[in-house]
Amino acid sequence: MWRYAAALMFAAGAGHAQAVLPCDWQASAQAIVEPWEENTRTFANGNVRLAAIDTVEPAVAFAYLLVLSPPFNTLGERQCRLIGSAENLGFAGMDFSTLTAGYDPASGLTFEIQVNQHDPATGDHPRRFLFVTLNQSTGAVTAQIGADAR
Repeated sequence: MWRYAAALMFAAGAGHAQAVLPCDWQASAQAIVEPWEENTRTFANGNVRLAAIDTVEPAVAFAYLLVLSPPFNTLGERQCRLIGSAENLGFAGMDFSTLTAGYDPASGLTFEIQVNQHDPATGDHPRRFLFVTLNQSTGAVTAQIGADAR
């Protein structure tokens, strides 16, 4: 996880922002990857939950990262965000077991996970590091792809 800062500095010119979307049909409970206990985790005293999502189709863009987090609305519900490679497209795979987390008071919670990203030019699905930052105070969620994961 602590390669996060180095990877972002290295990837600053080459890194690509990923889509952070409001939850839609992809966030359905039936899309949470089974077994749930291996594909969801909580952080920040249970206020933040991440889950692996599998929408089945499209086959090269089925995997999303679900983020439930503060701020809470007036009914006490957390915000819900999906992270994919582009609007309405997920990743070509995700290894939830590689999820690591850290905290930096200046930026918030940081997460790193390995994903496969479809390359339409070659048809390959290289493994890459997905870096996510969550500011619980503002609700800002940012995501960026870093270097290839080997």
